[in-house]
Amino acid sequence: MDVSKIREKFKSLYGTEGALYTSPGRINIIGEHTDYNGGFVLPGAIDKAMYCEIKPNGTDKVRAYALDLNESCEFGLEEADKPAQQWACYIFGICREMAKKGKTVKGFDTVFAGDVPLGAGMSSSAALESCFGFALNDQFNLGFDRMEIALMGQATEHNYCGVKCGIMDQFASCNGKEGYLMRLDCRSLKFEYVPFNPEGYRLVLLNTCVTHNLAGGEYNKRRESCERVVAAIAKRHPEVKLLRDADMEMLKEVKNEVDPIDYMRSEFVVEEIQRLLDACAAMEKDDYETAGQKMYGTHEGLSKKYAVSCPELDFLNDIAKECGVTGSRVMGGGFGGCTINLVKNELYDNFVKKACDAYEKKFGIKAKVYDVVIKDGARKL
Repeated sequence: MDVSKIREKFKSLYGTEGALYTSPGRINIIGEHTDYNGGFVLPGAIDKAMYCEIKPNGTDKVRAYALDLNESCEFGLEEADKPAQQWACYIFGICREMAKKGKTVKGFDTVFAGDVPLGAGMSSSAALESCFGFALNDQFNLGFDRMEIALMGQATEHNYCGVKCGIMDQFASCNGKEGYLMRLDCRSLKFEYVPFNPEGYRLVLLNTCVTHNLAGGEYNKRRESCERVVAAIAKRHPEVKLLRDADMEMLKEVKNEVDPIDYMRSEFVVEEIQRLLDACAAMEKDDYETAGQKMYGTHEGLSKKYAVSCPELDFLNDIAKECGVTGSRVMGGGFGGCTINLVKNELYDNFVKKACDAYEKKFGIKAKVYDVVIKDGARKL
């Protein structure tokens, strides 16, 4: 992205220059809806990001300008000062979460913009939180580490934006590393870098351009389903605090005691945790064909058992299969957004053309195509 527009706007609004920071969006190869269940996820930071220019202004007010929306907002830093604009709540929330940790964030001026596509499941909101978390930590010398910044981003979503998200998105945005995915244990928050250099393959996202707001309740309903099943299992196995702690045998024991839909949702999560571990083992041997089959398994589960797909996503997944794509699945919370596809170089052009043409013919919508490359996480420019 060209940051000169951010610089120009900052200078014209505030008559000075600040420091530039960036934090990327993310993709997740496999491991969906496992994060809030204490399981594993396998994200990578990408070459699409949020950028901000920022400078302390010596007051107790924040003056923020969203370049992409052409909107400004001014707010104080006390709990009662929560702004009306949703985008401003992400910045306000980070400031408040830092204050709750006993750190002093003072007023600042900022302009921000990004090239993480909105509503495409690449976590533009987490990129925004991480960008400001990293920038404020640096500007005010607060001493937080990257994991603490990620956790404050997650708390911002919970406390100020109404989405009970897991930790994956903010974690990936803060900790990304070029050429590596990150296998994060969402229970212990320990992680390891997994090399990801699939020679002869490309990663491409196809955006259905159908978006559904996750704060609309469906996401939170899935989480509640899992929590109810955990409560049932814990009566027999008190050590089980999250679905990650349970296995298929434990799940089967409570099958007749829980709602059939809750059971089906939980079955998906237990299976998905195992699929991710199998995919990681395959990738460590450069076996991307097996990893791709696991991706297809995830899509099937998300569509049929977890019910977070939609006809548009299922259609693109079917086309991927027809075109011989190695792996394809819905990515992100679901209800629209993108499929992520691992495609052999020689099949790429045919697949993208066929998928886009057929999708437009069927749904009357032009799909958007995003090639993604794995890159570094939050940093000062």
